[in-house]
Amino acid sequence: MDTTLTVNNLQTQFAIRAGLVKAVDDVSFSVKRGEIMGLVGESGSGKSMTGYSIMGLVDAPGKIVAGEILLQGQDLRSLPPEAMRKIRGNRIAMIFQDPMMTLNPVLRIDTQMMEAVRAHQDVSRMVAREMSREALVRVGIPAPDERLQAYPHQFSGGMRQRVAIAIALLNQPDLIICDEPTTALDVTIQGQILYEMQKLCRESGTALIWITHDLSVVAGLADTVSVMYAGRIVESGTVQQVLEHPRHPYTHGLIASAPSRNPRGQPLQQIPGMTPSLLNLPEGCAFRTRCAHATVECRQTPQLREVEQRMLRCYHPLRDSLAEAVS
Repeated sequence: MDTTLTVNNLQTQFAIRAGLVKAVDDVSFSVKRGEIMGLVGESGSGKSMTGYSIMGLVDAPGKIVAGEILLQGQDLRSLPPEAMRKIRGNRIAMIFQDPMMTLNPVLRIDTQMMEAVRAHQDVSRMVAREMSREALVRVGIPAPDERLQAYPHQFSGGMRQRVAIAIALLNQPDLIICDEPTTALDVTIQGQILYEMQKLCRESGTALIWITHDLSVVAGLADTVSVMYAGRIVESGTVQQVLEHPRHPYTHGLIASAPSRNPRGQPLQQIPGMTPSLLNLPEGCAFRTRCAHATVECRQTPQLREVEQRMLRCYHPLRDSLAEAVS
């Protein structure tokens, strides 16, 4: 299986008055053709900023200071802005949590979709309109001809999100990055869209990065999963490996705190303490102040290494299975 995206040692920082924020710190992963990767973490873990960095959407005071972003072997960081604009929306696309970050409120839907096609493909307006119509049908929007002539404010929030997803699919990109696009949708619509995204990846070979805090979505959608904490990936592997047999204490705590994992009538399990500020991270492992397994060794920053066919950033990987640990 060909590798669509490879990220090596990515570092994105924000220089602000209070200090230096290491939003993305030494992040590495790869996504193969047709593969769906879940990027999981709490708010502020750096998962969305990882997506923006790949898209080249980091603005001052933020800056990518190190690392490689390889799209089918081509380093996106080395491209001039004009070349990157041609790739963005064509070979790579991003679907945001808020659809109004994609849609222009004063333009009709057909205008916006046709422009997205013709910016990257030399086709007539008629062909671009038909492609737009087909994209709306693909995401389950009824009466597509009528909807093409509507404005964003005439759609519900769920419909607007479907239009944003349709726009991302228009040019059949090699890679789509989804930043929690179904969070505001009801469960039925969410299920339909997740099914469509899985189908798209299988049929077209598009690689997908699904950014979320919802482990249940990842469990049903993704092939692989990477867990982020305080700007770093702490564990990655197949969905079955990571969700059923977590080895990093943070991953274990995250999964064990889900209500479905808790014995009936027992207090809900939780990870002690709070996520540290990215301005004031503890030395060494960022999770050590909340970890029951931390030792003096954890004052040194652990490197991401291969442990039992997965990547792990921990000196003391857990040995017990999740089922044994929560029973």
